[in-house]
Amino acid sequence: MYRVIGLMSGTSLDGVDAALIETDGESVVDFGPGLEQPYSPKERALLQAAVDAALKWKFEGDDPEEFEAANHVLIDAHAHAVQRLIRENGLHPDDIDLIGFHGQTVLHRAPAGDVPGATRQLGDGEALARRLGIDVVYDFRTMDVEAGGQGAPLAPLYHAALAERDGQDLPLAVLNLGGVANVTWLMADAPPVAFDTGPASGLLDAWCARHTDENFDRDGRLARAGTVDTKALSALMEHPFFAKTPPKSLDRWDFSLQPVEGLSPTDGAATLTAFTAKTVGDAIRSMGTPRRVLATGGGRKNPAMMEAIANAAGCPVEPVEAAGWNGDLMEAQAFAWLAVRSVRGVPLSIPTTTGVPEPMTGGEIARA
Repeated sequence: MYRVIGLMSGTSLDGVDAALIETDGESVVDFGPGLEQPYSPKERALLQAAVDAALKWKFEGDDPEEFEAANHVLIDAHAHAVQRLIRENGLHPDDIDLIGFHGQTVLHRAPAGDVPGATRQLGDGEALARRLGIDVVYDFRTMDVEAGGQGAPLAPLYHAALAERDGQDLPLAVLNLGGVANVTWLMADAPPVAFDTGPASGLLDAWCARHTDENFDRDGRLARAGTVDTKALSALMEHPFFAKTPPKSLDRWDFSLQPVEGLSPTDGAATLTAFTAKTVGDAIRSMGTPRRVLATGGGRKNPAMMEAIANAAGCPVEPVEAAGWNGDLMEAQAFAWLAVRSVRGVPLSIPTTTGVPEPMTGGEIARA
């Protein structure tokens, strides 16, 4: 049995999530403490500069110089989060067997025809292991992508383990509303099916940052004050991603705000919220009628988005807390669980979750 701290920094660039679990990489024996550590404005600016540079780089040529500064930010922030978690809970580094370090995704390209997929997560696992004195598993996605998979989403097998542990009625849909939305569909006597459905909060956050003094639509207030522009919504739905069959994945930056340019701040927010709701609803209804839809990620805190998704899906949508899970720490917990699976050499992804040809392990291990 391993005591593992999982770490996650999402595409919203809001901070580091750290969570401790006890697991053998099959079941989750116990949930430990966790924390959320925000990035400072300076740290976030350096990470955003790395993302902007990656969008110009497009996997061609040498790494942009902005990556080096971002790597320093990531190691400092993640090390501090681990040290805080250990210290504030009366633990010692020797109490922790392993760290699962996702790093920061700055660019993701899904495979398309003759163009192979590619993915890049910043974060030096070797440096983090030296800094903490604890073994670190990192670079979870590369092996899947190199084998022809999408490299995302990677949490579905963890979702399946939680559902089995807690005896959830199936079929169950677990919906992750981060910058991108993805869904895990769990059925009895069948492997999980998972795929990205489209943007979740990414576009809406960018719209709010441009038009308000906040980086997100707090409580869905902006969207509730607006009216959906049907022409703009139709233009958003014309993106070729929606014609693809699962498994499929996308980068947060695969979509732009161009279709809603010129709308008022409230109408733009209403339209982008409706866009997320329709694409998620379409994805869920394409698979059937679940007994339950459980939502994790920051979008679950937006009541306007949750209500719109429930209407589009034709069934209630609950935050994962309704099942006793922690939606703020769920991805960090998932990468703790995946780190143990990596050490054990068992699959992190399967054909029905990422499209990889066969069950695939992954991750690199940095020894302290």
